[in-house]
Amino acid sequence: MKNTYKSSTIRKGCHDIWKAFMVKGAVFKEHDIPYCPTTAKSIPTEIITYEEARCIYNKEIKRKNKNFNNPAFVCFYTDDYKFDSTKGIWFNYKFAFRILKHFAGIITPDFSTYQDFPEPLKIYNTYRMRAFGYCYGKQGEEVINNVRWGTPETYNYCFAGIPKNSIIAIGTVGGSPRKLIDRKRFEDGLDEMVKRLYPHTIIVYGSAKYSCFEKLKNLGINIVVFPAKTAEVFKRRKDNE
Repeated sequence: MKNTYKSSTIRKGCHDIWKAFMVKGAVFKEHDIPYCPTTAKSIPTEIITYEEARCIYNKEIKRKNKNFNNPAFVCFYTDDYKFDSTKGIWFNYKFAFRILKHFAGIITPDFSTYQDFPEPLKIYNTYRMRAFGYCYGKQGEEVINNVRWGTPETYNYCFAGIPKNSIIAIGTVGGSPRKLIDRKRFEDGLDEMVKRLYPHTIIVYGSAKYSCFEKLKNLGINIVVFPAKTAEVFKRRKDNE
């Protein structure tokens, strides 16, 4: 296991295009995934997406309110293109950090690990989840780890770098476990996550109206649900019909 990033290995004049600085001082786990401590002191009272956080930030800056503070945690449970591009949170991390520091904390990025992705890309996206969270938390900010798994071969690395017996977060706003075709894969991964990480609290962004979550509640795990904004919109429409 590699221990720490060594700045002395970078030649003078080189540019850190790989964002190696993000993991300076980190301890590395399986597949060289950096360990990302949970720095959140309590369970969030509100969770918003990065897209929503950007809108709030832009409005406050236009009002010349540069020192605003928002009590929400920011998550990334949305389409990757909305936060991951050449202008996204990884390549334009300084701008992302400038936005995020106005909020109570973050749930680490949900870079996709789709089943049909090549294995190196899935490992890389897992690496980026932990590296971004580690770097942000090292600045004294509150961080909760997002956990994203795929088919069984991802179990070798998708849980790496996350503290055991801590608060973790997952998203259920995509296909899993809503789609029956993906439900067993989701439930198998959820069971494996609990076996390996035994979290005391699982934050669910989306719906938790599935038997697998009732099973975890019976095991004494605290399940905290934050409905996705899209679900809230549909509910309001239904209530008004």
